[in-house]
Amino acid sequence: MAIPLFDIHAPLRPLRDRLLEATARTLDGGAFILGPEVRAFEREFADYLGVKHVVGVANGTDALTIALRAMGVGPGDDVIVPSFTFYASAEAIPHAGATPVFCDVDPETFCITPETVKSVMTPRTKAVIAVHLFGNVAPVAEIEALGVPVLEDAAQAAGSRGPHGRPGALGRAATFSFFPSKNLGCLGDGGAIATSDDEVAEMAEILRFHGSRDRATWEYVGYNSRLDEMQAAYLRVLLPELDSWSDGRVRAAGHYDAAGLGELVELPSPTEGARPAWHLYVIRSPHVDAIADALSRAQIGNKIYYRPPLHRHRAMLPYADGVELPVTDELALRHLAIAFNPRLSEADAAEVTQAVAGALSAQGTAATSRG
Repeated sequence: MAIPLFDIHAPLRPLRDRLLEATARTLDGGAFILGPEVRAFEREFADYLGVKHVVGVANGTDALTIALRAMGVGPGDDVIVPSFTFYASAEAIPHAGATPVFCDVDPETFCITPETVKSVMTPRTKAVIAVHLFGNVAPVAEIEALGVPVLEDAAQAAGSRGPHGRPGALGRAATFSFFPSKNLGCLGDGGAIATSDDEVAEMAEILRFHGSRDRATWEYVGYNSRLDEMQAAYLRVLLPELDSWSDGRVRAAGHYDAAGLGELVELPSPTEGARPAWHLYVIRSPHVDAIADALSRAQIGNKIYYRPPLHRHRAMLPYADGVELPVTDELALRHLAIAFNPRLSEADAAEVTQAVAGALSAQGTAATSRG
């Protein structure tokens, strides 16, 4: 039986009636833009994260740009960002008028560190985007101790926990994507900005509606970027399930460990004190291309992400002249996301592990696969 990389359908099936009820409630209410469902979800998600404010926007990319501007980032400023991440993390920075400055990541956790950030800081550094990559938890407090505010890109980390709280409540502000494949995904596009900073929240609300406080006078050049009322209604159904899904992701990682996958490849490493609700389960090996081929032939989902890393893409070359990120370049060649979801079974993990073992054995590399 095929094992998909993601399984977005199985978790939704038991919730079908409640999702239909949310649809009917929103239709009957007749408020479709920034109505009661958005306001209720913003309160509920803020309570879940442990922050004062959540501002719903149209998607995770808009969330990053609006959050940067709400934090005071603009022309002439530098924003530090890892290169080993999804394109939106860096794409949002020029949209805010600033310049992306790429930094390296820790080879075990895939996250930026105070050391990698400090190595590229400039007098113009206005903010750092700390990506909680694959659901791991970046060391936000340690980075902010350098004296620069942190914007968390928590798009992949809903449901994770760090030693100082949940991703989304660790920096000056945080952003989320509710793309359907995310740990907390809606049934379309959606995003949010989370913060306990009143000024950041107020500016984010202004910018998401064309730069207006009252919808009649225009103070800033803003955006038309609002979380859809119907998607907010769906998210209100899904949010109470997030912790149980996160527990399932932790169990799924344990199934891979118990199956002996770590004897063949390097498994994901949580940052110190973190309990990641892994969005993607990413292994490392010098032989990931052979492993990917074997998994695909066995109808097991897999995908190589971020190859090449951002600083080597054409759109980012103007910001990457002379940039050398050896860990990022190495990870781009050695990583592979394998089948993973909250309902992954012991049998599924054993089947994936067997396929990995077969791929390495076929090359005669089983004994040195982790080298």
